[in-house]
Amino acid sequence: MDILFIVIASILMLAGLAGVFLPILPGLPLVWLGLFIYAIGTGFETISIAAVVIFAVVAGLAMLIDFLAPLLGLKKYNASKFGYIGAFVGFVVGLIFFSFWGALLGPLVGSFVGELAARRSLKRGSLAFLSAFVGTILGSLLRTVIGLIIVGYFIASFF
Repeated sequence: MDILFIVIASILMLAGLAGVFLPILPGLPLVWLGLFIYAIGTGFETISIAAVVIFAVVAGLAMLIDFLAPLLGLKKYNASKFGYIGAFVGFVVGLIFFSFWGALLGPLVGSFVGELAARRSLKRGSLAFLSAFVGTILGSLLRTVIGLIIVGYFIASFF
């Protein structure tokens, strides 16, 4: 019976790792779900309830940071209020109309347009775009690292 849970967990985790890079799949939730199903299936013998809860919190925080990272990038480069509003509107509009890619690219375009609307120069608009982009990349990197840590913990539970 443990083999069945290992297979299910592995499939979910592989799909989750793919989802870290592919916009169609919810990456970290799938990786965590694989860990959770394995833990339940084995009666929490090798993976404790505490580990499952800790990884749920860490994955949730990583996803939150991933969404906030573009805004943090804007803050670092002193974007105007319009840059922040543009990033937020770009995220919402992008998410509604273009799914994941819209949520990823919307804040970048929105911050650029927002800075231009604030009558800032093209250079400041480009800097806002670049800072939001750097924040997005760092958020994605964090999501990837957390996913790999969860998978590594799962693999380590066999030894």
